[in-house]
Amino acid sequence: MDKQSKKQIMIDRMTEKKREVKTVRRIVLIVFLSALLVLLIGGAAAYTYVSGALKPVDPKSEKVVEVEIPIGSNLESIARQLEKNGIIKNAKIFKYYAKFNNEGDFQAGTYGLTQAMTPDELIESLKTGKVYRTPVFTFTVPEGLTLDQISKVVESKTDYTAEQFMELVQSEEFVNRMIEMHPSILTDEIKNEHIKFPLEGYLFPATYPVYEENPPLETLVMMMVDATDQAVSPYAEALAEQEHSVHWLMTFASLLEKEATAETDRKAIASVFYNRMEQDMPLQTDPTVAYAHGEHLSKTMYSDLEIDDAYNTYKNKGLPPGPIANAGMSSIEAVLDPVKSDYLYFLADKDGNNHFAKTYEEHLKNRDKYITNAQ
Repeated sequence: MDKQSKKQIMIDRMTEKKREVKTVRRIVLIVFLSALLVLLIGGAAAYTYVSGALKPVDPKSEKVVEVEIPIGSNLESIARQLEKNGIIKNAKIFKYYAKFNNEGDFQAGTYGLTQAMTPDELIESLKTGKVYRTPVFTFTVPEGLTLDQISKVVESKTDYTAEQFMELVQSEEFVNRMIEMHPSILTDEIKNEHIKFPLEGYLFPATYPVYEENPPLETLVMMMVDATDQAVSPYAEALAEQEHSVHWLMTFASLLEKEATAETDRKAIASVFYNRMEQDMPLQTDPTVAYAHGEHLSKTMYSDLEIDDAYNTYKNKGLPPGPIANAGMSSIEAVLDPVKSDYLYFLADKDGNNHFAKTYEEHLKNRDKYITNAQ
């Protein structure tokens, strides 16, 4: 074989080897790309699965599910309990999510949870022992408001008008439904013929979280009545022993709420009203006159006192037929635990400070000192 032939064979072999190397490289590249694609697809699928499992089961759900977390429960058993009750989609993923975020110091108890809660909201609830959700909006009902004033608060926060609100709270069907739902605080006393608005005083002052954009108007009112039930029903038995009703309590407390200008004066004012009723004296409290007139009176004139109305405590002895506003816990507790005193009179000066007197003569001196001469 000549040199030329040997050279050609060598060239052919080198060319063949190059082809083989290219082929191997191509195969390796294809295998690598295929493996990478499988990983990407698998990773995307895994990500989709995990992220989906961490979303609320039903973001629109408002149904509250009671979930019992026994003492001594670990994270795994809690996650299983949540999945069993339909609150989360996957117990394992919830457990790993909580571990990843170094969460796990949860409290035992009975929780009212919903399928609309996120893992973070559930974790916060289990840590604090409270149900935690981010409300869509909140509305605040201050102490001392009438139903008419509350209607304007609701109007400012929702699409409902004040007129729609007042129509609902005066609806006989709705009032009867509230009585059926809250028999411990609502009785036929609120349907007395002299009462202007049956649910007056029963919409508790508080800040209310709302978890849907357009809740039914009935739901908003029911929230406020529920809050009153929770605040007052614990005292129902004690009131019954004293032969007083919740309606009596709410009516009395509403007078304190409208009269008191300072937190500390409520119990003293309560003692004045108790003392006057014991001596068969009319309460003579100006806010009842304003309520009888159905409007705010910046100053009560003698002519205003002549109104013939069951709420006018200048003309009628004892408490009015029903509450004249909503009362906060300070006023409610003042009725239940007044100070002991011999006071029969009180008045507020221009700065809102109350001055008490045992006799009418002392009261007149206070009037001259703090009102007449101060003007």
